[in-house]
Amino acid sequence: MTEYRSDLLNLLSERGYIHQMTDAEGLDALAAKQVVPGYIGFDATASSLHVGSLVQIMMLRRLQQAGHKPIVVMGGGTTKVGDPSGKDESRQLLDDAAIAANIASIRKVFEQFLTFGDGPTDAVMVDNAEWLDALDYIPFLRDVGRHFTINRMLSFDSVKLRLDREQPLTFLEFNYMILQAYDFLELSRRAGCRLQMGGSDQWGNIVNGIELTRRIEGTELFGLTTPLMTTADGAKMGKTAAGAVWLNEDRLSAYDYWQYWRNADDRDVGRFLRLFTDMPLDEIARLEALEGAEINEAKKVLADAATTMCRGADAAREAAETARKTFEEGVGGEALPSMAVSGEIGIVDALVGLNLCASKGEARRLIKGGGARVDGEKIADEAQIIVVSGSDVRISAGKKKHGLLTPGA
Repeated sequence: MTEYRSDLLNLLSERGYIHQMTDAEGLDALAAKQVVPGYIGFDATASSLHVGSLVQIMMLRRLQQAGHKPIVVMGGGTTKVGDPSGKDESRQLLDDAAIAANIASIRKVFEQFLTFGDGPTDAVMVDNAEWLDALDYIPFLRDVGRHFTINRMLSFDSVKLRLDREQPLTFLEFNYMILQAYDFLELSRRAGCRLQMGGSDQWGNIVNGIELTRRIEGTELFGLTTPLMTTADGAKMGKTAAGAVWLNEDRLSAYDYWQYWRNADDRDVGRFLRLFTDMPLDEIARLEALEGAEINEAKKVLADAATTMCRGADAAREAAETARKTFEEGVGGEALPSMAVSGEIGIVDALVGLNLCASKGEARRLIKGGGARVDGEKIADEAQIIVVSGSDVRISAGKKKHGLLTPGA
């Protein structure tokens, strides 16, 4: 492992965040002598980010832990355009009110991970609509657009992928990379920002911003990307069969969030502990060396630590206790996902309504395979009707996913 002069790069390196850097030596020297403001941009296309964005949030946390200043850039302006990176089709465009509501909701999660304020290393959140909405189109094209060639823009993966698949790429989306590059220029002017971080798929966009700023201002900026985040079995981080693993409490219960980490692949435990918790590295090394049934204890530690960081200690304790009661004692707990039912409901609708299955087809396959249970009893008939009257009914999908049907009006 490379030894660096700065606490920042040593911290990022030893915990496994670094994939590429534009100028490792220059960034290391800068971070060793002064506070470095650094930013990562986030979409405002939904009311919550999901676990796929968590490594970027943790990067900003590490930046602050190493004595530097995190800048959270919400894409209120670029969300009106849509990032084509990794997308086969155009996103639905949102209006200003929806974007503002999403940003307000997303901020709640960042406040769990970062310390915001006015100090030199306190985090700040900015909205790129602040400068993008004020642009005059013709002057912008003359001052900024002339630094981008169509030849080079067509070479970027985000563009090539869409064109290779013969999927439409709108002129609006084609502008996205110019606007993101301009963000870096504007942040360097407004906040003295010297570093942009992001996932490996953002490398080209980051380099564009560095080159644009050098040409227009002569300022030296730096870029750093993380490896592509996948689980040990190759799946994309943040997605499960039941849907996205949302960070906001109103989109996903603390119990389901805890269970996501508890169900991690054995091979991912050490890596996830380094990336997504603040646990000391020597303790992580001890936990990831556990084998057999003991690795389950390490998974519980991971689930507790990750849930505490995102949802708070009380939510993590409650989720862990619910899991213990559910799996060790065979009873339900208050933190299980629940759905109020008046009278009766079909087993297929119950499995989907509790988010134990992503679709009715998946629910029917689960039942056919013998994985659906009602109060511990296996259900073999997909037409089974469940009567909910007087007390809760526990629905199980396999051994690890459970929910409650509660009597409702």
